[in-house]
Amino acid sequence: MSKKIRVAVVGVGSCASALIQGVEFYSRNPTNTVGLMFPEIGGYTPSDIKFVCAFDVDRRKVGEPIEDAIYASPNCNMRVIPQDEHFNCVDQSAKVYRGPTLDGIAPHMKDLDQRVSF
Repeated sequence: MSKKIRVAVVGVGSCASALIQGVEFYSRNPTNTVGLMFPEIGGYTPSDIKFVCAFDVDRRKVGEPIEDAIYASPNCNMRVIPQDEHFNCVDQSAKVYRGPTLDGIAPHMKDLDQRVSF
């Protein structure tokens, strides 16, 4: 399709990292549909998706480009796209903005190692 689906992500955690890397992987490899239930929906394919901004509360991600923030701790999913490679599915100016802290941080998370906590 000629129009892109512009996507904003709320929460740049491991799930968002997997989603963005997955869109990039399938955009680069359009004939490899293993893992996709529907390689095309309504004429749209993964290459029609463009991530344009994101929101998070973690200081390690806020202000960073999305393609860097998806690899920041405490994200722990596997890397499908190497960190030093450019993502075509992410707008070049897309970065992570500070979202509102609505529910706080659970007391048991405050004393955890910074690599696995907020």
